[in-house]
Amino acid sequence: MSQWGGRMAEMPKYVSIREVGPRDGLQNEAPIPTDAKVRLLDALSRTGVRRIEAVSFVHPRAIPQMADADEVWRRAQRVDGVRYSALVPNTRGAQRALAAGFTEIEVVVSASDTHNRRNVNRSTEESLDDIAELIDLLHDADAHAEVIVATSFGCPYEGDIDPARVAAIVDRVVRDGADRVAFGDTTGMGTPRRVRDLITAVRDRNADVPVLLHFHNTRGTALANLLTALELGVTEFDASVGGLGGCPYAPGASGNLATEEAVHMLHDMGVDTGIDLDALIEVAELAEELTGRSLPSGVLRAGPRSRLTALPS
Repeated sequence: MSQWGGRMAEMPKYVSIREVGPRDGLQNEAPIPTDAKVRLLDALSRTGVRRIEAVSFVHPRAIPQMADADEVWRRAQRVDGVRYSALVPNTRGAQRALAAGFTEIEVVVSASDTHNRRNVNRSTEESLDDIAELIDLLHDADAHAEVIVATSFGCPYEGDIDPARVAAIVDRVVRDGADRVAFGDTTGMGTPRRVRDLITAVRDRNADVPVLLHFHNTRGTALANLLTALELGVTEFDASVGGLGGCPYAPGASGNLATEEAVHMLHDMGVDTGIDLDALIEVAELAEELTGRSLPSGVLRAGPRSRLTALPS
C-alpha cells in the first residue's frame, strides 16, 4: 500500500507507461512524412505498450509537425488492449479529437504564467477557466479528461515553481471534474527532492486523484526522478521511444525520458510493464531512421545489460 508524505511505499509489481513518442516526441523534430508517423505509431502498438499518446489536434501554424494528425490517426492500426489518447489545446482541438473517435483526451496548462502565455497566449488562470468548460464538453461526450500541468518542477523564464502553486492548480481542476492529473518536467528542472516535495504537496490535498509524471532528461535526472516517484507510490509515467521530444516553447527542453531506459530499469527491479524490451529497442532504431538523427537513449546505444559481447576468436 502506498504511503505518502515522504515515506517510502512498497515497490509496485506493475507500472503503466504511456508512450508519447508519436506526439510529444515528434513535435520537436523536423516534420517527417505521414507514412513515417504511421509506421512509428503502428510499430509501438506491437511492443506490448498499453497506452500511447498518438497525436495532437493543434493549429498547424502553432505546431506544423502535427498538421496531419487527422490523416495519421485515420491510417493507424488500432491494436486491441492499447489505449490511445490525443492532446488538445482548446475547445476546437477537443471537438476534432472527439470527431476522430478519441475517448481519452489531454489538455495542458502551465504552472508558470509566463510559459503559459508563450505556449497558448493566455494566463494560467484564463486557461483554467477554459479547461473547466472543456472538461464539461468531454464528459458530455463520454470522454475522459486529463489535465497536464506543465513546468511543474520549474520554468525556464520564472525559475522555481512553488509546489503549493501546483497543488492549488490541482485543487481547481479536480473541483472542475478532471479525471486524471499529470505533471510535466518541461525543461528537465526536476530533481528527486523536488519530485518528493511536489508529490507530497499534491497528495496532502488530493490523496485520491490519479497521478502521472512526465520527465525530461535534460540534466540527466529522469531515471532518478522516476525511481523517487516510484518509491512514493506513483505507478504511471510518460516516456518517449529513443528519448525523442522536447518543447517548442521552452528554451533548453531536450528529449523525454527514453521508454527503453525506463523499461530496462523497471524490469531489472522486478517491476512489470507488459512491454517487450527487445521489440522496443527495435522501434527506437526505427525512430532514428525516420528522424534521420542519433537519439540520446543509452539503452539504444549499448543494449540491455544482459547483452554479452563475444570474445574474439
